[in-house]
Amino acid sequence: MTTTPEQAAWFADSFSRIAANIETAILGKRHVVELVLAAAISGGHILLEDVPGTGKTALARALAQTIKGVNSRIQFTPDLLPGDITGIEVYDQRTGEFEFSAGPVFANVLLADEINRASPKTQSALLEVMEEGHVTVAGRTHPVGQPFIVIATQNPIEQAGTYRLPEAQLDRFMVKTSIGYPDDGAMHTILSGAADGVRSVEGVVELDVLSTMTAMSRGVYVNPMIFDYVTRIVNASRLASEVRLGVSVRGALSLTRLAKTWAIAQGRVFVTPDDVTRIAVAALAHRIVLEPDAEFDGVTAEQVIGKILLDVPAPKENAQA
Repeated sequence: MTTTPEQAAWFADSFSRIAANIETAILGKRHVVELVLAAAISGGHILLEDVPGTGKTALARALAQTIKGVNSRIQFTPDLLPGDITGIEVYDQRTGEFEFSAGPVFANVLLADEINRASPKTQSALLEVMEEGHVTVAGRTHPVGQPFIVIATQNPIEQAGTYRLPEAQLDRFMVKTSIGYPDDGAMHTILSGAADGVRSVEGVVELDVLSTMTAMSRGVYVNPMIFDYVTRIVNASRLASEVRLGVSVRGALSLTRLAKTWAIAQGRVFVTPDDVTRIAVAALAHRIVLEPDAEFDGVTAEQVIGKILLDVPAPKENAQA
């Protein structure tokens, strides 16, 4: 289904209202809010790598409250078991049968706090649900909520007692970003309202609106020149001298889907090269593996993707045609 200009205008208005509502809980971070919202609409999951106390929990809660969805939070620890996330079969003595007790993964917005503190087995249990959209326990399949959005966090400072996410698991996240500290103006507003306690964010759209927006974003037109541009960016990541493992096919697909959502959020029914470059670092940087020598020299994945965007020429023709 091709998205019409009227639908794009409605989408852009709804996107702006949702983002503005979330921003009441995360002051001064509009770009991060829009990036997270665009990933959620695109059917992806988000990885936030940030220091404690920057509002990661507030962001997940505000997103769930804004779309009137169910929100849950899992604090990952070394002793956390897969069943603590997905749920387990419990024997009911009254009926003499096993019944499924659902875990916290059955929600619309799930905050996986400090995901790198759990064992690889527990991490894999969550990442399997992210990919499949359901839980299988004792041979029975249980679908999770729709939409299902995981916002996972990890602390880049404290690495003691952590289990680094393997590259194949990092690739499951559509974007990786950070919230960062607020600017002075936002900080003053936060401090002046500190006595009010935690504020609840009002819902502005029904849950099914997000599914409607997802369907509309998929109908955005992508010129073959944009496909070629994305392909050249991905190929350049695989050939860069600082890179040992480049962007996967899943990464290219995620970048394209996210660019379509970013385009319609601006009220357009077609993708431009600027849409791709605007979100490329967040969508691709966490998917590449640097050479040890490059890491030793202080090169970052974000710098590599940024250089590729400068070196790879963007299409000059009108992407609408």
